[in-house]
Parts: sequence; C-alpha cells; structure tokens
Amino acid sequence: MSELFSDEYFMKQALIEAQTAYAKREVPIGAIIVCRNRIIARSHNLTETLNDVTAHAEMQAITAAASVLGGKYLIDCTLYVTVEPCPMCASALGWSQITKVVYGARDEKRGYQKFSTGVLHPKTIVKGGIMEDEASELMKRFFKERR
Repeated sequence: MSELFSDEYFMKQALIEAQTAYAKREVPIGAIIVCRNRIIARSHNLTETLNDVTAHAEMQAITAAASVLGGKYLIDCTLYVTVEPCPMCASALGWSQITKVVYGARDEKRGYQKFSTGVLHPKTIVKGGIMEDEASELMKRFFKERR
C-alpha cells in the first residue's frame, strides 16, 4: 500500500476532525470513512452542539457515508476513528456491514470490546492502536482541562 493511503495517513485525517471537536469543546473524537482510497465522510463528536447523546463521530460518519453512496451498506469501506467505538456505534457499524474499522486509542471504560465484541459484522476487520499516543493524549488533555 502506498504511504499516501496508509492507515496512518487516514488516521491523521481523523485526528484533524478530533481537533475540530476539541476546539468546539466536544469530546475530541474524530472519524472518517474511506471507500476505495477516497474519503467519503468526515465527522467529529457533536453531542454538545446538537444536544444529542447519539451524535457520536462514528454515527455522523455512517450517515454521511450512506448518503454519499446512496445506500445503507458500507461494504468496501473503512472507518478510521481516533478512539475505539462504543457499543452503540459498533452496533450501527455492524448493521452497516462496514468492511474494516481502524481505531487509535482503546476505550477501557466504554469501548465496545468491554461489553459487546459480537456486534460488528462477522466479516468486519478490526485494527487498533494506530496513532494511539496522539489520540490518547488529546483525550487526556481535554478531560484534564474540564476537571
């Protein structure tokens, strides 16, 4: 795979979205969805902005990507997200039949792997730890400032 289309390249794009969330005082999680090496959706948490507990970065990205593709299934797509998806987002990703999920930092408290590992589609590939330090540091800084 070309450096241009590496997991690190796309995770950097998700981190840009996380920085946007951070600037808006949203929990700094960013997500992008890639289909055939093209970014088709970018998003970040909007739970505070929209006053909606379901407005996670992943949920926003799923909706945007489905709109671009003209259908609800995200086959041949990869989600890049800065933090491991929660059970709600992982379930939505499972329903979307997304091909691959790549995340940065694990979420030890609320990540889907703690509660419901079987919610993703059986064929979905999961890869964690991509640019984990950058994603984790942004989260730590955000919550430290809020305390």
